[in-house]
Amino acid sequence: MIDWAKPVDLHISLEGRGDRTDRIYRQLRDAILDGRLRPGERVPPSRELARDLSVARNTVAAAYDRLVGDGFLAGRSGAGTFVSYGGSPALSRRAPAGPLRPTPRFLGIPPDASPTPGARLDLRIGHPDASLFPLATWRRLLARSVRASAEYDDPAGLPPLRAAVARHIGLSRSVRAAPADVLITAGAQQGLDLVARVLVEPGAVVAVEEPGYRPARRLFGSHGARVAGVPVDADGIVVDRIPAAARLVYVTPSHQHPLGTAMSLPRRTALLAWAQEHGAAIVEDDYDSEFRYSDRPLEPLQSLDRTGRVIYVGSFSKTLLPSLRLGFLVAPEALRPALRTARALADWHGEPAAQAALAAFIDEGLLRRHLRKVGRVYAARHDLVVKAAAGPLAPWFAPVPSSAGLHLALRCTGPVDVGALVRALRAAEVAVEPLSHFYASPADDPGLAIGFGAIATADLPAALDRLTDTAAALSR
Repeated sequence: MIDWAKPVDLHISLEGRGDRTDRIYRQLRDAILDGRLRPGERVPPSRELARDLSVARNTVAAAYDRLVGDGFLAGRSGAGTFVSYGGSPALSRRAPAGPLRPTPRFLGIPPDASPTPGARLDLRIGHPDASLFPLATWRRLLARSVRASAEYDDPAGLPPLRAAVARHIGLSRSVRAAPADVLITAGAQQGLDLVARVLVEPGAVVAVEEPGYRPARRLFGSHGARVAGVPVDADGIVVDRIPAAARLVYVTPSHQHPLGTAMSLPRRTALLAWAQEHGAAIVEDDYDSEFRYSDRPLEPLQSLDRTGRVIYVGSFSKTLLPSLRLGFLVAPEALRPALRTARALADWHGEPAAQAALAAFIDEGLLRRHLRKVGRVYAARHDLVVKAAAGPLAPWFAPVPSSAGLHLALRCTGPVDVGALVRALRAAEVAVEPLSHFYASPADDPGLAIGFGAIATADLPAALDRLTDTAAALSR
């Protein structure tokens, strides 16, 4: 909350020659016009500002008188002098454009084309329900952790959190990891960035799923990699189509992004054998497999790996809060020193209070309790989407079989223009993503990715009804 009675701190330069009153006037006027000084804010008393600038008080008083006369300032008897004119941030001073340009590979990365957030009925994928998160409990843990943290920390993360993560993924996902194997990151995306820093040379071939997770594809490209899309079928990435020159393969085997299928055990073993034969690394992104609605999950690639080829990446952004930028990776021993150095070079270490709070959240059983609670909620939403796909939406769509995660893919089976459908739904306050959004190049795979994480259970039927009605209207 702003204390309007307290004078703002001003930086005024009197370097060089010229009338000092005029320079004080112009710098204050500019600050008001471009919105740095806002209406109602109090400027320093003329005596105080004169002392700070080492000028006569009359010099400052004359500048204030001009600003009052021009309507920028107003005096209040016994209270001081205040800004009375509202400027515009659009007029704010900007740094000069200059001749500097980014590297060609960054110029080649287009802006993200995700649907505009803010739709009342949000069916975008990759977003958990923030309203289900126990904020009061988190604030308590965070407050306790803030009081206890005051020093620089290990770039690999707080030891209690690394130990807690190792236990959690060992129990919930059968990942083989000791605390020393775990490196805490600012979300899964930073984990991918660290892997790219230590493994990807400019020009190296990185294989990704097609369709697949766009942020990963774009990240590897930003490191100068030649990103090769590899088709996905009902069993997962088609191993025979991976380029022989690929030095790294990025996959989402537990819940393929965006199709939702699980990589079969034969395909997992084939991928591991391919990596061993070609001397490649595998990045396993296990982004939302905590939420399962039927069969037990298959063993992660990491637990099947016997040659140290797999780097396991996870995140708490999908299970807890998108704004909670905490993730982790489990890497083979030979990579850990370089990954730790890369983390230190990037931002030295993570935010210690949040890490300590998350360690307590896991150790006190709160994460396990939260996952059970939200798992029941997401299971009910998953069922609603499955029933809609088998019923009202059946003339136009068929679901891709999936029993995990926070979204379901629907492929077109009837006459509907998916692009027109997405635009019409956006106009009706429903945000939804087409499957084409997840391909690097145009593909004949019309369909939708229906997310049910962010939308309230009570609102989901209305969103599905609008989807049905809009599809029916467009197919007439």
